[in-house]
Amino acid sequence: MVSQSSSVGNTIMGKTADLKAVQKKTIDTLHKEGKTQKLIAKEAGCSQSSVSKHINREAKGGKRCGRKKCTSNRDNRTLERIVKQNPFKNVGEIHKEWTAAGVSASRTTTHRRMQDMGFSCRIPYVKPLLNKTQRQKRLAWAKDKKDWTAAELCSLMKVHFAFPLEIKVPESGGREERNRIHVA
Repeated sequence: MVSQSSSVGNTIMGKTADLKAVQKKTIDTLHKEGKTQKLIAKEAGCSQSSVSKHINREAKGGKRCGRKKCTSNRDNRTLERIVKQNPFKNVGEIHKEWTAAGVSASRTTTHRRMQDMGFSCRIPYVKPLLNKTQRQKRLAWAKDKKDWTAAELCSLMKVHFAFPLEIKVPESGGREERNRIHVA
């Protein structure tokens, strides 16, 4: 990892991938000014080999080693259109639709491309709104139970829940206090 503790140039040698955007910009501007790699490394706060690799990579046009992407920009736009048409589909359904459109990619690639585009790839939890009758029943239930003691609430919770709950119990003076009730 490349780090810089002060502007004087205390450096820890690291990989070129660890260079920050500011360091890359510094390297580019100092290289255009004709400075030596050693001086650039001192100013940028990184190793001389990192400067050399960054300069060589920029000279090649920024191309990286490794496997080429199996999808084109057009394929990615198709995926984006599919996701925007129905954002509530899961990754499996979107993948089937994308492959039906003629793209040869795995489900993992589909998920990765969606994440690259900024989609969260999760099914949202949508809670339906209460209708008028349900609101009235809830209000009546709450009014009925508002004067219950903590013991009565515990007995009610034992019937319905099997996990710890937090219940707000009003104290005298109108201040609310949280009590953790563990129901077995």
